[in-house]
Amino acid sequence: MESARCKAFLAAAETGSFTKAGEKLNYTTSGVSQLVASLEKELGVSLFIRKKQGVTLSENGEYLLPAIRSFLQQEERIYQMASDILGLSVGEITIATYPSMSAHWLPQVIREFQNDYPNIHVNLMEGIRREIISWLEDTTADIGFLSWREDAPFDWFPVAKDRMIAVLPREHPLANADQYPLSLCENESFIMPALGRDDDVVDLLNRNGVHPKIQFSTIENYSAISMIEKGLGMSIMNERSTFNWSSDVVKLPLDPPEDITLGMAVPSMEHASPAVRKFVEYAKKVLNTAP
Repeated sequence: MESARCKAFLAAAETGSFTKAGEKLNYTTSGVSQLVASLEKELGVSLFIRKKQGVTLSENGEYLLPAIRSFLQQEERIYQMASDILGLSVGEITIATYPSMSAHWLPQVIREFQNDYPNIHVNLMEGIRREIISWLEDTTADIGFLSWREDAPFDWFPVAKDRMIAVLPREHPLANADQYPLSLCENESFIMPALGRDDDVVDLLNRNGVHPKIQFSTIENYSAISMIEKGLGMSIMNERSTFNWSSDVVKLPLDPPEDITLGMAVPSMEHASPAVRKFVEYAKKVLNTAP
């Protein structure tokens, strides 16, 4: 199987267009079309539904996408290993992460890593936990920065504990309290980040038998914090997700106290590329001393 055909297929799948795929790969539109057609002929199946507006994956294409992406990643791994043998450090890493971890931790890791390995390109994808898990499972991402779960089928490297806190408007009756009783969530206008289901928050509430009335949902914690600042409700968040945002809100530890473990997940260190292995080493070194 020719990798050029697979690269054309993957680029078209990601962009939804043979023209955009050609721009990404420096091919003509007809060149991409011919490569995809050759791959379809080789495999004996149709991979795309072709329309005037572009292309979408067929059911066969959806089914084969993870395997073709994995094939190309293994090819990249071979080239990286060969470069390592020659003393060259080149390659590409895709990291999936919470926005809070991207803002608070990763810049320092990436800076130190690229000081020593400037030819390794780092891509960042930000999302909620479910998105990160999906990107790791279908190998879109090489490394995930997220919270720990016992059933996660990845190689796991813990980085830090992060306490869960209540975020309240300044005029809240408990604004001057030392703690926020978690059970009171049921009487609040609750704002839920992460598309209405923050897995860490949902797990915490379920374990404590608390069922709040979700009045609003947001994509990112910062949007929720802005709403809280305007007095529209309150929320529960991990503390680091509130760092680096200037806002006039109150942050209180929970009663009972709760925390989560943040860290790195890799689908398989055994099959990881040299570039991924190097980045994991740097991240562990840098983040073990991070605040």
